[in-house]
Amino acid sequence: MSLSMTEMPAPAPARFATDEARWDAIRRRDPAADGAFYYAVLTTGVYCRPSCASRLARRENVALHPTAQSAERAGYRPCKRCRPDEAPLAERQAAAVAKACRLIERAHELPSLDALAAAAGLSRFYFHRVFRSVTGVTPKAYAAAHRARLLREGLTRGDKVTAAIYDAGFNSSSRFYEAAPELLGMTPKQFRAGGAGTTIRFAIGECSLGTVLVAATVKGVCAIEFGDDPEALARALQDRFPTARLVGGDAAFERLVAKVIGFVEAPATKLDLPLDIRGTTFQQRVWRALRGIPAGSMASYAEIAKRIGRPRAVRAVAQACASNALAVAIPCHRVVRTDGSPSGYRWGVERKRALLAREAARAAA
Repeated sequence: MSLSMTEMPAPAPARFATDEARWDAIRRRDPAADGAFYYAVLTTGVYCRPSCASRLARRENVALHPTAQSAERAGYRPCKRCRPDEAPLAERQAAAVAKACRLIERAHELPSLDALAAAAGLSRFYFHRVFRSVTGVTPKAYAAAHRARLLREGLTRGDKVTAAIYDAGFNSSSRFYEAAPELLGMTPKQFRAGGAGTTIRFAIGECSLGTVLVAATVKGVCAIEFGDDPEALARALQDRFPTARLVGGDAAFERLVAKVIGFVEAPATKLDLPLDIRGTTFQQRVWRALRGIPAGSMASYAEIAKRIGRPRAVRAVAQACASNALAVAIPCHRVVRTDGSPSGYRWGVERKRALLAREAARAAA
């Protein structure tokens, strides 16, 4: 197989630098090779992406080309299956989903699934599947999360509760009040007042990883935060709920903090706490999956995406990990890159490395 050099492509990844490596990518239908080169089939007159699902041609009938234009100049026509002359499938799907998201955000009421699918140029069933794959949630859940965000923004601005409810797309106040505790974690008036009337107990302790703040509502622990400055942690909690009633923990609450610190120092023990977990439906699915990772083990963002049934929502999984406010209770520190490197961590990569090292050491003991 010879590679035409009449048109120089963008530099290909090193692993596709040879004809042998490229043929291997074609055999494996490796999507990572898409864009690095194209292949043409002499017997059919068609050219394809390396990941094309069409029947594999015989090697002697395959010619490699650096670009789609090169293949077309050689007289080949684009494959109707993988459409190599268009943007990659993932980009086309992302663009279709982005268009649907804008329609949802602009609409006062959720458009029907048929209307969203038609706007995206996809069938109803396929659109629903692609939307969930790209965003990690269904169109209905996306709309609910968008309404919740609009509601929080309206209440934060000081809008009247009734106005904020209807501006956020709730067509009846009764439907909203049913959902309010999950959306806000408190009543709308309390949220608008910055948590007025809400009692949050908290305490700050010291551990080998620095300062740790633990806060809880009547429902359960709502924050476990690491830091270097006790006052900064307390101020951040106060800023989050500026008019909430923050109460220093009593002896019973101090024991709860000691339990958290004990887990940090000896992570082989089980941290069994009542939790007040607030997040979108997708975030909560991710966080449930994280709690299923045992101490001493790790999982990649891609593995978590597969476990929750959304294999392509890797970025959304990473964002959900970054949004976790319950350190160690929801063990986002156990999620790493595919190559095993620690990636980021809300409370600092060094703390993540320390937690992983301790868990690994105790698991091996």
